[in-house]
Amino acid sequence: MFLEKDSHNKSKGWIEVVCGSMFSGKTEELIRRLNRARIAKLRVEIFKPGIDTRYSEEDVVSHNANALHSIPVENAQQILFYSNECDVIGIDEAQFFGNELIDVCQQLANQGIRVIIAGLDMDFMGKPFGPMPQLMAIAEDVTKVHAICMRCGSLAQYSHRTIAGDKLVVLGETESYEPLCRECYMKAMAEKAQKETNANPSL
Repeated sequence: MFLEKDSHNKSKGWIEVVCGSMFSGKTEELIRRLNRARIAKLRVEIFKPGIDTRYSEEDVVSHNANALHSIPVENAQQILFYSNECDVIGIDEAQFFGNELIDVCQQLANQGIRVIIAGLDMDFMGKPFGPMPQLMAIAEDVTKVHAICMRCGSLAQYSHRTIAGDKLVVLGETESYEPLCRECYMKAMAEKAQKETNANPSL
């Protein structure tokens, strides 16, 4: 669903969420929407969590190497400080922010700002990630994008971690994650559980 048709109404705020697995094009879609807002001569700013330095310390960069200059912030409250003169705000990698992001986005939208959020809806264990479920619930529009399963070619919605460890936040790319469909993800998790059992027979 394309909401740019409403962008001329600068007094109307709302929340959009673009979600999906890794390598599904979330940031690409975020950049596309923000570029269209700029073409419409709206004042645009984009934010990302300071911990995300995979491609650039300051730019938001998609896997296809498209980029927009952004403001890295340590917490969601800082977004309010930089948003006074904005018509449209983009937030990338929203899953890395705390639940305070929910109230921040509500406040921005209530002030008449269009808020576009991109983030992982599930972590590597297939569980809802950070504030994303609540953001999807309060958003006027939710777009779920899909990657391609690296094992069978179907639509993928899971981010399968291919390296060892159970730490929730592990920044990485194709060397650490692969997008999988439901069936392949379940098989991969079963294989991982079997390997752990074989390595630790007492478990």
